[in-house]
Amino acid sequence: MRAMVVQRYGPPDVLKWSEAPDPTPKPGQAVIRVKAVGINFADLLARLGVYTNTPKPPFVPGLELSGVVEEVAPGGEGQSVAASLKPGDRVAALTMFRAYTERVAVSVEQAFRIPDAMSFEDAAAIPVNYLTAYHSFFEMGNLRAGDRVLITSAAGGVGVAAVQLARARGLVTFGTAGPSKQEFLRKMGVAHPIDYSRENAREVVRRIAPEGIEMAFDAVGGRSFADSYRCLGPMGRLVVYGFSAAVDARGRINYLRAAKEMWQTPRFRPLPLLEKNIAVIGVHIGRLAHKARVLAPQLADIFRMYGTGEVKPVIGKSFPLSEAAAAHTYIHNRQNLGKVLLLT
Repeated sequence: MRAMVVQRYGPPDVLKWSEAPDPTPKPGQAVIRVKAVGINFADLLARLGVYTNTPKPPFVPGLELSGVVEEVAPGGEGQSVAASLKPGDRVAALTMFRAYTERVAVSVEQAFRIPDAMSFEDAAAIPVNYLTAYHSFFEMGNLRAGDRVLITSAAGGVGVAAVQLARARGLVTFGTAGPSKQEFLRKMGVAHPIDYSRENAREVVRRIAPEGIEMAFDAVGGRSFADSYRCLGPMGRLVVYGFSAAVDARGRINYLRAAKEMWQTPRFRPLPLLEKNIAVIGVHIGRLAHKARVLAPQLADIFRMYGTGEVKPVIGKSFPLSEAAAAHTYIHNRQNLGKVLLLT
């Protein structure tokens, strides 16, 4: 089989279309013939060597995929789940790396059957993005109808998922994006679109909600974390799920910029948080891939909302798997609206 391999840490051109050994499943694993792969900003950081627990090169990146089960190896901790999966099942799966490939072995607990009406493209666009937003909003954040949430990078993959889930649950949304994406935000139903090139999100939020809002959902980092924190009122939650500010448009780490953003990241001390009734929450879905009992019901609810039309991934662009480097460049240049996929 073939796979996209990171030969060394660096810009997008370090991704090479290479021969790779066919996967041999261990007990409790399923072999999946990959149909589509979802690209996440974490993949770009992994390629640069700065994502948590990134393997040493050479390695195959990627955190989510969809495809068809070809083989199931019985036994292992997920034996009961393994017994329910069978060859021919259409699934979405979470992988901790190894998704940019034609075939992959994953734990059966990390593979989820998809509805018959769901395309492989939509299935590959859902797990990381929608679970990140759903887990943040309703599991960790306990948001309720009428609560207000600031979503940074609202036109990206996680941002679109967050906006749709917020709309489905009756939340009031503030969303940031560049000037060319403002109409897209309005069409998605963002109540208060914010052009970050012209407006300060904190000033906009505080003008509309002087007492502060219930959640800020931020993957930018640095000064953005500080501004998001200042948007919160009593019982507010700051959700941190990434740090995109350290990467430039060429797909390289800008160390001077990264250092500046780290310096501008607020230091959260327990007593001020106590006095303000504010929570700071970190969310890393990749670290929860083994928590099937937590994620499976959340994903089932997302699939239910997909069936009712409340949520639907926005596929900005799809590339052949062999053109993963071009797909990464496309995202670095901030050209994408919604999700970018790789197709086998």
